[in-house]
Amino acid sequence: MATANKHVVFDIVGESRAINDKLLIPSRPQRCKTSLAERMLVLGTCISFDNFHKALEARLGPKLNPIGIGARCFGYAWAEAAEREYTYLSLSGSYKPVFQVMRSIFYRTLGQVGVSEPRKLCSDEDVDFLLNAYRGLSAREGLAECFSKLRNAGFTVWAFTAGDRQRVSNYLKQGGVEVPPENFVTCDDIGIGKPAPECYKYMLSKLDKEGLEAWFAAAHMWDVAAARRSGFIGAWVAAFEKEPCQDIFGDMDVMAETLPEMADGIIAASAKK
Repeated sequence: MATANKHVVFDIVGESRAINDKLLIPSRPQRCKTSLAERMLVLGTCISFDNFHKALEARLGPKLNPIGIGARCFGYAWAEAAEREYTYLSLSGSYKPVFQVMRSIFYRTLGQVGVSEPRKLCSDEDVDFLLNAYRGLSAREGLAECFSKLRNAGFTVWAFTAGDRQRVSNYLKQGGVEVPPENFVTCDDIGIGKPAPECYKYMLSKLDKEGLEAWFAAAHMWDVAAARRSGFIGAWVAAFEKEPCQDIFGDMDVMAETLPEMADGIIAASAKK
């Protein structure tokens, strides 16, 4: 084993409830005994969207399909627009919970994809149904194996999420994995969202610098790229985005098709250091 100071920080999924507009970094950050930090993306890395997609098809398919709009395509547009607005609000000093943003822009997104009268086609009950499905996401295939491989290789696994702690912990438990409270960090803790450099630097501040080998893993290339610019080693998994678009995001230190394969890649790369 190349180093005893190895941590893996996984960014999971979900809403954030903090409304603080200031970055809170402790003057004496908590130190951990080992330090390889690998973070896996908030949306799509550790948690699958299958339940959300099924809910979209069941609830909105009969309404959208007759007018030539795919329910899953709408869901993608809705989630992506929400992530953008959430990020812009955070960067401008007005941090809002992800689910508050999603609820607010639902009808706007319907209008943008071609629905002429969004509030006549859909209702607040539809929004509630879909957001409840979003809260009921499940762990992605291979997550437990990925965590097990990394821990057996000496890595401390962390969770870093935009979601509330309890709900995201339940996601992980349902997928057969657990992360100790001391290794679980949310954007609520710091009051600012990704990809602000302060998020990644906050995570680094929690790791002992001596002999540090800090990894960040995600299913979004922009997330890994931002983490690398802040000092992490980067790993990307294709489970969500499929296409890496390296021409705009650059190369990553590890790239893999599945979570277990990504764990293998990190372990192999670490052994060479």
